[in-house]
Amino acid sequence: MRIGANCVIANCVIADNAVIHPFTHIDGETAGVQVGDGALVGPFARLRPGAQLGAQVHIGNFVEIKNSSLAAGAKANHLAYLGDAQVGERVNYGAGSITANYDGANKHRTVIEADVHVGSNCVLVAPVTLGAGGTIGGGSTITKDTAPGALSVARGKQLSIANWSRPAKKAK
Repeated sequence: MRIGANCVIANCVIADNAVIHPFTHIDGETAGVQVGDGALVGPFARLRPGAQLGAQVHIGNFVEIKNSSLAAGAKANHLAYLGDAQVGERVNYGAGSITANYDGANKHRTVIEADVHVGSNCVLVAPVTLGAGGTIGGGSTITKDTAPGALSVARGKQLSIANWSRPAKKAK
């Protein structure tokens, strides 16, 4: 195991051959955190209570994991949030993607089955299940379960308005 400089680590179990890069913050509080064998975490990652990382999981810079399990080989390499999620083997979770797991009253689970690829800047609105081997197109907001092996895209139609002018500041 290797732990880089300026890390905060409490209430967790880190397996052999894991690497915790600099400036990572791990605190499992009472629920604990587990980092699996050969996992790579950080730099600047945050593992919160209930984070369970399997073998060879990659959690990159500015990724936050809370109350979620990631199976062997799953990756969330940068700028992402996974909360109240179950992530399958070999999932690739894109930059800027988040799980929207709180409806204002209750927390809901997101299930991402094995071999799913989630594009950049996606919002997964729980409760939702992404079927094994599927792909989520970048920029999608997913509110319904997706079929295994399918490409799922959910975004508004792009419009370009010719000759549009930005509002100007009024003179004083």
